[in-house]
Amino acid sequence: MKKILAALLATAMTLSLAACGGGGTSTPAASTPAGSNPSASTPAASGDKVAISVIAAEYGKQTKDWWSNFQTEFNGSHDNIDLNVEVVSWNDIYTVVNTRISNNAAPDILNIDVFADYQADDLLRPIQECVSDETYAKFYDAFLEQSNIDGTIWAIPDLASARAMYYNKDILDAAGVDTVPTTWAELKAACEKIKAYDANIYPWGVDMTTDEGQACFAYYSWTNGGDFLGADGSWALNSAENVEAVEYIVGLVKDGLTNSDPATQTRYDLQELFAAGKLAMMIGPNQISSYVASSDNPINFGIASIPANEGKSTSSVGVMDRFMVFENDDTDDKIDAIKEFFNFFYEDTRYSDWVIMEDFLPATKTGGEIMAAANPDAASWIEIVGSAKFYPTAQAKWADVKQGVIDVEQQALLGGNVKELLDALQAKIAG
Repeated sequence: MKKILAALLATAMTLSLAACGGGGTSTPAASTPAGSNPSASTPAASGDKVAISVIAAEYGKQTKDWWSNFQTEFNGSHDNIDLNVEVVSWNDIYTVVNTRISNNAAPDILNIDVFADYQADDLLRPIQECVSDETYAKFYDAFLEQSNIDGTIWAIPDLASARAMYYNKDILDAAGVDTVPTTWAELKAACEKIKAYDANIYPWGVDMTTDEGQACFAYYSWTNGGDFLGADGSWALNSAENVEAVEYIVGLVKDGLTNSDPATQTRYDLQELFAAGKLAMMIGPNQISSYVASSDNPINFGIASIPANEGKSTSSVGVMDRFMVFENDDTDDKIDAIKEFFNFFYEDTRYSDWVIMEDFLPATKTGGEIMAAANPDAASWIEIVGSAKFYPTAQAKWADVKQGVIDVEQQALLGGNVKELLDALQAKIAG
């Protein structure tokens, strides 16, 4: 994985240096360039249009408009298909999807991060049945392997991101923080100096909400030698390293060194505070750079590796979201229509517009080349992405683990004993 991503972004660096006048955020192409669709055919006419329903995750403020334009363009160029895309926020999407499934109304296509529970319940089609060979060949094998269960690929990658530490250079300088923190001890000391300098500035950003609580767990577990899984591949949620990790970050919260309410303030709230100069440091994805740069009064910020406990290795969190197709007793016409959807979405220019707009990392080779030309800053993430680890999303119980570690964090904020909470979660998941 590391070599593939590093190679992608190394190529990005070369291309970006050669690019002339690379722009910023793009808008969706008005129409599909001639000859660019991998398959020009549409489902055979049967009198009625073939209906496709899609539930897509909302990544940012432009997501809904982008998908609305996509739906209009797709339906306008496919007379026999009626595409309907519903965009749902990350805070609600799991509940919405699971409710639809329980009511026998699963979408045809789902854009989300988790997939293994759906596969374990025999709800998904093997994804190669639903994607043209030409489109499937665009993906990096390492990304596809993240959705491999027993030799079958069950989902295709939508996009990816990596996480790093952002810091306000001016705040750290004013507070007397001479060096950017690289260890937990240095981070706590820096937070204490910032708090003493200005009580109106939050030193450190923490998101323990349903949006990013699992990322919070990973940040401190992985930088303390812990993990979700043990060396034998079984769940190891209550390891000593994980207990220490949760205790550390909960301790920073209780000491008043973080934002006021990590259980309700998402990373989107944190990035707004950071961009406004009200938060000194936070961990966030690569797209925060452009978010901050586009604010009315851009701050002077830097990017660094996530601090690790003394003697431990730093690790970035890699996040990959997916498209999957539900088994809905589909006809051949329906499968052909779904293939057309993916052909249209992953058309090189259109897909690159999508990734660049949302400021993520692409999952296709051609997408990487186009993004590099448009966004030279992508190359700065080579080292960060190269050290990234990914959630164990191919594990059938990942969805329960994800919610479980969030619950542990939130209960710990209320005074719960971290070891007891993680012991209980481990017993529940392993039982």
